Amino acid sequence: MYAELKQRVDAAQNITIIQAENPDGDSLGTALALEEILADQGKKVHLYCPVDIPKYLRYAKGWDRVSDQFAHDDDLYIIVDTASKTLLEKALIPENLAQLEKKPVVILDHHKTESDLPFEHTLVSEPTIATSELLYKIATENNWKINEQAAEHMLLAILSDSLGLTSEAITVDSLKTVTKLVELGASIAHIETARRENMKKSAAILEYKGRLLQRVQYLLDGQLALVHVTWDEIQEFSDAYNPGALVIDEMRLVEKVKLAVVIKTYPDGRLTGKLRANPEAKIAETVAAYFGGGGHPYAAGFRVFEDYDKIVNELVTATDKALKEYEAA
Repeated sequence: MYAELKQRVDAAQNITIIQAENPDGDSLGTALALEEILADQGKKVHLYCPVDIPKYLRYAKGWDRVSDQFAHDDDLYIIVDTASKTLLEKALIPENLAQLEKKPVVILDHHKTESDLPFEHTLVSEPTIATSELLYKIATENNWKINEQAAEHMLLAILSDSLGLTSEAITVDSLKTVTKLVELGASIAHIETARRENMKKSAAILEYKGRLLQRVQYLLDGQLALVHVTWDEIQEFSDAYNPGALVIDEMRLVEKVKLAVVIKTYPDGRLTGKLRANPEAKIAETVAAYFGGGGHPYAAGFRVFEDYDKIVNELVTATDKALKEYEAA
């Protein structure tokens, strides 16, 4: 698996790294780290994402190199942190898809979900804490140089997907990888300082956060916390701070809550769901899968085109079923 990726990289000179339309710390950190690794091999690298990188992620050095302009003449395309057609739909417009259908495509992903992408590709997937942990394994196995900046990007990605190394999904191998990255020059303190500086909020954002928290609904006898973010709010506030990221952790910390969900609505009828589960009920991925989404037991997401009230009813049903199955297992 790793050797096939190396062969693809060795044969290419111009490479595009693709993130889905829901970029997060892992996808961005992995993309930036891979850019460093490939550039050290003399490759010309393009970073592509069909949407703007959210402001809460802009503490990652190099985030501004990610472009929404697709390089149509590259030799190799590498998709990171997803194998889901749903999460790549904005990237799969006809002119982009035509290129992906005729050029080599490799997917690096650590999710359990199988690929449903409509073109030939090589899937490199393992159950690691983050895609960047998988990238570290690949780089080590293939004797690829990991410079200090690449190590820091990988560490940022792992910290993001592991909730600062507090997730139950952390393994001995994950911690060994973190140690190796620190030995290579990455600094947890440096990453955290940059993240906290970037997290500073205006008074208006703090006031909006308070309004959002007041609107949280507690369903299923308090086990499901849900808040709705409207299109007007997305337009007004998302450029300054991701509304979902503002409140979802506080929602998880409410007594009795086992799953926190933020649903956003868009004018084209699209709804997106962001899910975070607590350790006593690792059901985020299971519930997201009900709506065709995916992710991890602790963090997942979905996107649908449906009436909001109908999705809320289905969310309650899916969560109730997932909780009962989890408790019975």
